[in-house]
Amino acid sequence: MNLLKFFQSKEPKIFKIFFLGAGVLIILLLVFQLGVFVGFRKAQFSFRWGDNYHRAFGGPQGGFLQDFEGKDFINGHGISGMIAKIDANNLIIKDRDGLEKIIIITDSTFIKKGRVDIKLADLKIDDRVVIIGSPKDDGSIEAKIVRIFDSSDVPPPPLDFLKFNSWR
Repeated sequence: MNLLKFFQSKEPKIFKIFFLGAGVLIILLLVFQLGVFVGFRKAQFSFRWGDNYHRAFGGPQGGFLQDFEGKDFINGHGISGMIAKIDANNLIIKDRDGLEKIIIITDSTFIKKGRVDIKLADLKIDDRVVIIGSPKDDGSIEAKIVRIFDSSDVPPPPLDFLKFNSWR
């Protein structure tokens, strides 16, 4: 059968049905592939989130409902302490318990000493800081705000949520 005659014939019904079916099949396969991709991404996120929950968001190291005094919780979105090390755009902060946290400084990070904006180069080891930011999967914090305190300033003590209700 001549292909040119087939395309010019008066009965291209078979031709139309074939290409319509092939088009629908291709669309269905693309939708299926998109669903597989989205499902894989959700599963991968859930797996990483569960693995890194303690490092990223805090929480008791022994699991929940183990420590009712709240001493085992870490700071998930921020930290206060002293600068232990400055490495390129990263700070290592040591908190009052001696735990160290990696802080990532970006171009959008605000660094303030009092009301004055300062630069990363102005920071020194043993400066007392309070940092607020976003937790990363690896347990580090991407800093949004870094606040430097003078040695004469006393940063507020961390809030102990169980002692908060001691006024009763």
